[in-house]
Amino acid sequence: MAAVTTGEPGEASGCSVHRDDCLSHLKTMTSGVVDLAYLDPPFATGRTHRLHTRDRTTAYEFEDVWETPEAYASFLRERLVEIRRVLADSGCVFFHCGRGSGHVARCLLDEVFGPGRFRSEIIWHYRRWSSGSSGLLPAHQTIHYYTKTDSYVFNPIWDAYSPATNVDQLLQRRRRDAFDKSVYERDEQGRPVPGGAKRGVPMSDVWDLPHLNPKARERTGYPTQKPLVLLERIIALASRPGDLVLDPFCGSGTTLIAAAALGRRAIGVDVSEQAVALTRKRLENPVRSRSRLLERGREAYRKADPASLALLAGLDCVPVQRNAGIDAILEESHDGRPVVVRVQRPGEPLAEAAAKLRRAGAAHQASRLFLVVREPAEGPAPEGVELIESPAVAIARRIKADS
Repeated sequence: MAAVTTGEPGEASGCSVHRDDCLSHLKTMTSGVVDLAYLDPPFATGRTHRLHTRDRTTAYEFEDVWETPEAYASFLRERLVEIRRVLADSGCVFFHCGRGSGHVARCLLDEVFGPGRFRSEIIWHYRRWSSGSSGLLPAHQTIHYYTKTDSYVFNPIWDAYSPATNVDQLLQRRRRDAFDKSVYERDEQGRPVPGGAKRGVPMSDVWDLPHLNPKARERTGYPTQKPLVLLERIIALASRPGDLVLDPFCGSGTTLIAAAALGRRAIGVDVSEQAVALTRKRLENPVRSRSRLLERGREAYRKADPASLALLAGLDCVPVQRNAGIDAILEESHDGRPVVVRVQRPGEPLAEAAAKLRRAGAAHQASRLFLVVREPAEGPAPEGVELIESPAVAIARRIKADS
């Protein structure tokens, strides 16, 4: 197959895309020229992957069916041998694999690169919705990180300290005492000796990065597309500006987009004409999603009012974090429909609280609406809403009745 080369002035210059079987293309490459290889090969799922673009005008697909497990292993082994050959002595490989093929990949990587060249088993963790399952919800994928030699490029990335960490103690210098125990060093006056600035915690091998959601701007509709933020982290971690990055199963081209954005050169290979065309299109007009989850952190999405939830303690319910009309949904439904609960806010008129609950309940087709009242109210209950007095209101009412 003829190679299709892409290289426009600007970010995407230095990136080339080739339509070919990656084994054939690898055999044409000079030894020792690649600094980082990222592989996201078929996972041996035994099915054909098919997905449409958002406007339903284009369908992308690839086949992942193998005659035998041995055939799949042979397919990978041949390509890994060539990838090792084209890697520079300081180069590395990141092998992305699914839960059904991880053991095969690890054995082959040990065979081709050697067990001593294994660096990390990276767990890409994400959260996804599920309609229910008889087993554990799959919420991660594995990336095996190997190097060609013991001399390799590694750029440490530092994370913030955990909120539970006593940072003030970390800032104090330590030393070994006569018993070889680590103790805080003190000056002549007995005061702690500062240990200098700290960079944080070295990034771990568990990466909590969001999966591409269906509405993400960078989503192309290509099956198994990975988020740019994942590839950017890999490339930043183990390569330098100007280095050459290789993706022999480039698919939608995410690796090349990430490499170009970080000032690296890149080669992508794919047997699919559609994949090559899509990669060229993305290189000409890169689009990157903005992840509010990464910017804000998961805790920022906990919007439920703690004081309101405290009034529901002991109730078997699920807190609702991002809904102004509902604070919780009971775990057990009623007549096949949800039962929703809201707690009146301090100073909030009863009619207003009830109206918010009714609107939210209608959107969820709730069978019953419960409103916990935090301020004494006179008159009939709002239509369609069942009122429950908070302990404070109930006690105040009884004291008033007895006086």
